[in-house]
Amino acid sequence: MTTTATQPSLAELTGEYALDPSHSRLGFVARHAMVTKVRGAFNDYEGHGVLDGSDVAKSRVEVTIQAASIDTRNEQRDGHLRSNDFLAMEEFPTITFTSTKAEQASDNVFELTGDLTIRGVTRSITVPFEFQGSATDPFGNQRIGFEGSAEISRKDFGITWNAALETGGVLVSDKIVLEFEISAIKKA
Repeated sequence: MTTTATQPSLAELTGEYALDPSHSRLGFVARHAMVTKVRGAFNDYEGHGVLDGSDVAKSRVEVTIQAASIDTRNEQRDGHLRSNDFLAMEEFPTITFTSTKAEQASDNVFELTGDLTIRGVTRSITVPFEFQGSATDPFGNQRIGFEGSAEISRKDFGITWNAALETGGVLVSDKIVLEFEISAIKKA
């Protein structure tokens, strides 16, 4: 005999949640030399939010990322990204996101709009998140998962450093894709 687990309704998932950094990823993708993509992530961040499954508009999220935690698997490149050419982490040690609006776009897609601040410049972005489900982990924690991505222009945040290529084009794309794979734990 097999049993099928039933997912709780969104209303049953209402509550306060904390991001679980050991099971989440806050990443990005940039084009390099016009021919390939370089992927990276931030390894030190914290976040919390409220999911209101009965009225999604009342949901909210806040995330703080330590700029120094940028990791592209290349120490020299990471050092350059931390410098004044890019993140200027000495002057602006954190990147923040604070939601300003939440809405349900479809059965399992939610659009989260908020203020993203990089290098002291704040811009509004909207990220569509697909609900991946919920589960109770072996420790009794209620978990929810979301995945989403959004494209930003780094110039919008004052990040303009680049190098021209002999063949035309530039070394680093202006467009950056932000990627979010989120596991959040419901607070008791």
